[in-house]
Amino acid sequence: MRHVIALDVGGTGMKAALVGADGELLHQARRATGRERGPDAVVETILGFAAELRGYGEQHFGEPASAAGLAVPGIVDAARGIAVYSANLGWRDVPLRRLLGDRLGGVPVALGHDVRTGGLAEGRIGAGQGADRFLFVPLGTGIAGAIGIDGGVEEGAHGFAGEIGHIVVRPGGTPCPCGQRGCLERFASAAAVSQAWAEASGDPEADAADCAKAVESGDPRAAAVWQEAVDALADGLVTALTLLDPRTLIIGGGLAEAGETLFTPLRAAVERRVTFQKLPSIVPAALGDTAGCLGAGLLAWDLLETDITDRSEVTT
Repeated sequence: MRHVIALDVGGTGMKAALVGADGELLHQARRATGRERGPDAVVETILGFAAELRGYGEQHFGEPASAAGLAVPGIVDAARGIAVYSANLGWRDVPLRRLLGDRLGGVPVALGHDVRTGGLAEGRIGAGQGADRFLFVPLGTGIAGAIGIDGGVEEGAHGFAGEIGHIVVRPGGTPCPCGQRGCLERFASAAAVSQAWAEASGDPEADAADCAKAVESGDPRAAAVWQEAVDALADGLVTALTLLDPRTLIIGGGLAEAGETLFTPLRAAVERRVTFQKLPSIVPAALGDTAGCLGAGLLAWDLLETDITDRSEVTT
């Protein structure tokens, strides 16, 4: 059975799959990233994990994987196949496409940014299916975004397209590690809500999920924390939709797990802010934590389809 290898590398864990031509997850596996052992060890873990997946495919499907897709965090030069920088993983300028291709016996390899890769999957087979233009925004430890256009995801001239988390929504506000002050992710990420609710509740162990539950139970302190995050998120999203005019806004990540506790006030806050802009649909992500892996598989299949097209053009 023809298949590809898909790997989604996170700060603490890796998700992997063998993906069939129809997008079916034929085999899934997980492994700790092991970042505490250093960047070289992380790279070796990725390569070894992929080699194991190749072996599994040979044993169970009668042939090795035809290609591989790899999604990683940080700054990614997808065109050159280089993981430029990741603060979480500590690496710089790692030629992952070449290294993985060599380990897998020369099969074609696609490298992508984790959020853009997840956005690719949400756009093609998830919540954005059928939308010609969408914006995927996962609300996790930080906030990033993926700009979907006609079945693909925009990389930008330098690989930074979609960094909505660093739109300044509160000028002069909380310092951000990026060097600015008042960035969206300092107010509306799951990490920011967790910190704000821990301070407001007096419980240092409280997190964003606890805040959402307190909102649902009618706690006014939680409601104030939650509304501040929703207002900041709405400000950032309206800036983005003013520039990009998406048909659909897809919200994912840990904060979106609050369901309508998030989406009902968020839709209202965005609607209050739009003037001439066309109000997009605001929907929850559909693929959960499999989005990055599925997207990596799509990147790999895209490589194979491009190769077939190129060879067809040469022979005609």
